[in-house]
Amino acid sequence: MDRNSLLAIVLITILVIVWMVWMSVNQVPPKDNSEKSTPVSEQVAANDSASNKTTIKNNTAAADVNDTLNNKVNKNIELYGQTFAQSAVGKKRIVTIETELVKVYLSSRGAVVKQWFLKNFKTWNQYPTQLVWSHYGVLGVKLSSREIGRDVDTRHLYFKYADNTKNLYSLKGNQIAIITLTLEPQPGRKIIKTFKFYGNKYQVDVDVTLENFDNLLTNKGYKFGWVKGIKYQEGNTVDESNEAEAQVSINGEIFSLDANEYEVQKEKKTGVVDYAAIKSKYFTAAIKPIPSGSFDGTVILSGQRFGAPKKGMIEKYDMHYIIPYRGGKQTKKFQVYIGPVDYDILSEYGLEQLVNLGWKFIIRPIGEFFMLPFFLFIYKLIGNYGISIILFSIVMKIILYPLSIQQMKSAQKMKVIAPEVAKVREKYKDDQKQQQQELMKVYSTYGINPAGGCLPLLLQMPILYALWGVLRTSIELRQADFAFWIHDLSLPDSIITLPFPIFGITSLSGLALLMGITMFIQQKMTLTDPKQKAMVYMMPVMFTLMFSYFPSGLNLYYFVFNLLGILQQLYINNYSKNKLTLADLKRMPKKEGWFTKKMREAQEIAQAQGKTLPGQKPQQRQGNQQHRKKKKK
Repeated sequence: MDRNSLLAIVLITILVIVWMVWMSVNQVPPKDNSEKSTPVSEQVAANDSASNKTTIKNNTAAADVNDTLNNKVNKNIELYGQTFAQSAVGKKRIVTIETELVKVYLSSRGAVVKQWFLKNFKTWNQYPTQLVWSHYGVLGVKLSSREIGRDVDTRHLYFKYADNTKNLYSLKGNQIAIITLTLEPQPGRKIIKTFKFYGNKYQVDVDVTLENFDNLLTNKGYKFGWVKGIKYQEGNTVDESNEAEAQVSINGEIFSLDANEYEVQKEKKTGVVDYAAIKSKYFTAAIKPIPSGSFDGTVILSGQRFGAPKKGMIEKYDMHYIIPYRGGKQTKKFQVYIGPVDYDILSEYGLEQLVNLGWKFIIRPIGEFFMLPFFLFIYKLIGNYGISIILFSIVMKIILYPLSIQQMKSAQKMKVIAPEVAKVREKYKDDQKQQQQELMKVYSTYGINPAGGCLPLLLQMPILYALWGVLRTSIELRQADFAFWIHDLSLPDSIITLPFPIFGITSLSGLALLMGITMFIQQKMTLTDPKQKAMVYMMPVMFTLMFSYFPSGLNLYYFVFNLLGILQQLYINNYSKNKLTLADLKRMPKKEGWFTKKMREAQEIAQAQGKTLPGQKPQQRQGNQQHRKKKKK
């Protein structure tokens, strides 16, 4: 036998002996009748500490155990005060509540939600979606203790379930389950938490009752809320962090906290609170007082950003209601929503503002009241989100037809007069002032507004931004399969990995590439100014790179929209019965456009004041000034 093998046997023997001695001292007694049932979550039901009722026959071992317990109690007095020291020792029991939508593990340690699984959703790598990030659970209570001069976090204290509590509740439809947990640190003093679960909702109602804690709590009373944010579910932590935030609706206004720094940021808001919430890109936890408008007080939001692997980032948020305690028996009721950021579901709770649909004054109303309902209506008819996006693009093209046709007609007119514009620029290439004047004459002669193609595009921008808001964060597109290489319409459809990052972009999206190609074709078809030739090549490249980070559903829309624009332009250029000529433009009624009028007025004012126009040389300005002096004389 070699030296290493001998050493291994000796070490294993020592470990076995130590294990046997330890087990003989720390044998667990039979379970108490009040805790007969076996918890049912993977490792969630493990004991946190040995029972302090253990009876050990060996006197020496008993003394050692008592010393250990005494030390632990003394330490608990420092942490929780004399009132709660004994409550920090106990045994944890897990109760499972399974509904049609969620599976919840409720822990007696802290009377908190330990885990909250969404049954209809998966993580980016197909694991079950579990939203609680805090190791100690959420929906806990922190007491503002006079005794120790700081908060006592009851998530570390052991509550007891009511005697009739089962280990497993299976709820369907309108079925409900009411579960009560009680902490009685001293006779007559109680914290009672009641949880009400529903068979067909992402909802739990929580009642918090404090009884006879007079003179033990400060004026701040206690805090109730959610800590450590929503657990991330997507593969791209940067993208998810961009949408993560804490939010509170107070006095009818929405306030958001975005943890965009690597230091703790805090917001304290006081007033009539509608709700407080924490959200990630697709999921949220929101707490509402019951009844609505019943809480006139303070909410504290806090958040911090942390670094993550592969240049990622994670944002974690806390939200707490500060609830004053005025003595005696006091109950506060809350409605808690923990589920998807789904507009239809959230609107039932008055939480639709948690859906990020863009700027609230113009962009959001378009997305909220037109685009999102219409898009979902198409999906209900079709049943496939990819095809729904294509049909939605066609409908939007039809709706925007009056604007886009004006833009195309303007481009067509500019193309007809392009030779005349080129002649003027060549003739007056050394005199920019005269060139501008002659160009304005050409535009006036043929009734052209140089900005005629810009105005329809500007009018389309709010609609396009609203659409971007709808498709960018729509949970309906999350993990929605389409066709070919596109298996998730909420993610970029990367098909090419770049040999080195370009502006931080490491891969190209297939649909973004197709969109860039269609953009290039469109610009090529409408190009009238040779000076803009470089933009024809630069813009599609820049947009392809930028859109490679966007969801494939959004890129699918823009690709189809551009493709329809090309077909429309081809029809106008090649198949329109009325092809414009210079003679046609001359015969058309002339109406001076707003932009043309302003340009003419600006030139006249500049000439009257003797100012240098863009491109005008100083000597030209001096000549104009001398000419005006002669006229005055």
